[in-house]
Amino acid sequence: MLNQVADGVWVRQSEWVWSNTTVVRGDDGLILVDPGIDGSDLNQLADDVDQLGIPVVAGFSTHPHWDHLLWHSRFGDVPRYATSGAAQAAGEARERAQQAAAENASGIPLELIAILTPLPADGGPMPGELIEHQAHAIGHAAVLLADRGVLLAGDMLSDVLIPLLDPRRPDQVSAYETALARLAEAAEHADILIPGHGTVAKGSEVAARLAADRAYIDALRRGANPVDPRLDLDWLTGPHQSNLKQARPSSE
Repeated sequence: MLNQVADGVWVRQSEWVWSNTTVVRGDDGLILVDPGIDGSDLNQLADDVDQLGIPVVAGFSTHPHWDHLLWHSRFGDVPRYATSGAAQAAGEARERAQQAAAENASGIPLELIAILTPLPADGGPMPGELIEHQAHAIGHAAVLLADRGVLLAGDMLSDVLIPLLDPRRPDQVSAYETALARLAEAAEHADILIPGHGTVAKGSEVAARLAADRAYIDALRRGANPVDPRLDLDWLTGPHQSNLKQARPSSE
């Protein structure tokens, strides 16, 4: 079900890796941010949105990974936006995204995956300030809704996932440092943080999330093995080892 976390901002969480869909009310209607994950989730999300009685006017993908590129016909034939870099990357990797979706979730309309348009320079229907960076994925974007005290962080600042470096791109440690600095500035105007995966943070927990990701990245920078409770999840061992391998050239 949708849980309202601020004025005109709702969150619905999937069981799949604690994935969050965020619904934002704009001037003309609703924007669905990263809707997912499987067909059942998408249908239930459509039911929840119908109950709000406000039309969906757009979608927004925070970054071009398959689980953030989903859509359902019940949301309507409306524009689905991303940053220019993310939209291009999603289009180039559309077949891979469809394959990953088919392998990891059921009932997803594969034909609707990764159909994105670059967000207009004026922001189009998306309220707030876009914060683009290159950590985790090309063209990754957070959204600051300063008037509502909300920061949508995409796949950053999670309480369940460690920072995940993009293995296809160089110097992700520096990219993360830059991204976290920008998110810290944005967080000064937010007391609610919505990550792409994990629980919604409120109040002092927002700063704690930033501190946790900074500590992890700082350890990589120093060539140390981070001490992080999120690593208790066994399936993060592989991504963590990949992070350590990528960071070595930067930390030597």
